[in-house]
Amino acid sequence: MLAGRTLLTPKRLLAAVCLTAALGVCAAWLGGAKAGVIAGMRFDEAARVGGKTLELNGAGLRTAFIVKGYAAALYLPERARNATVVLGDRGPKRLQIRVLREAGPDLLVNSLNRAIRQNHSETQVQALSGRLAQLDDTLGLVGTAHKGDVIDLDFSPDSGTMVAINGTPRGRPIPGEDLYQAVLRAFLGDRPVDDDLKRSLLGG
Repeated sequence: MLAGRTLLTPKRLLAAVCLTAALGVCAAWLGGAKAGVIAGMRFDEAARVGGKTLELNGAGLRTAFIVKGYAAALYLPERARNATVVLGDRGPKRLQIRVLREAGPDLLVNSLNRAIRQNHSETQVQALSGRLAQLDDTLGLVGTAHKGDVIDLDFSPDSGTMVAINGTPRGRPIPGEDLYQAVLRAFLGDRPVDDDLKRSLLGG
């Protein structure tokens, strides 16, 4: 041993290398946990809806005939891996869609309506018909969506369902928790728009 110094023996060198590698893996894992990146689109690790902070529950990709349509993420007050739990939670929520290719408003409206009908009885759809029409009109205000546009479908117990594009609200809030549950069932129901996307939104 030299004065004021400690010799770095092979054993100590190996331990130092292992520790450095472990810390590097840890840092990479923590960095990846801060946000989700899907098809080049970055989702924040948290969102604010109705004055509450929501956590990123999961994010995934919607494809049709191998064409990437959009990336989507689900934000909840607490993370959940079960669709029934998510649908039963009465707290605020956000379904965020990041557009990957240009699409007219009819494409999103028709896709959503088709998925809602596939996951509800005709009686249930009729009970929601007035508010579904309002949601269609609101989504129509989004206009043609371009790559990189961000569409937020938010729910707040105080105000209902709200739609925003690139942070700008469109239309008026639509009341009723059952309407937002119907929207979520389009993505998380027994016959979702995309099975892989459902698993991803649930953290799979």
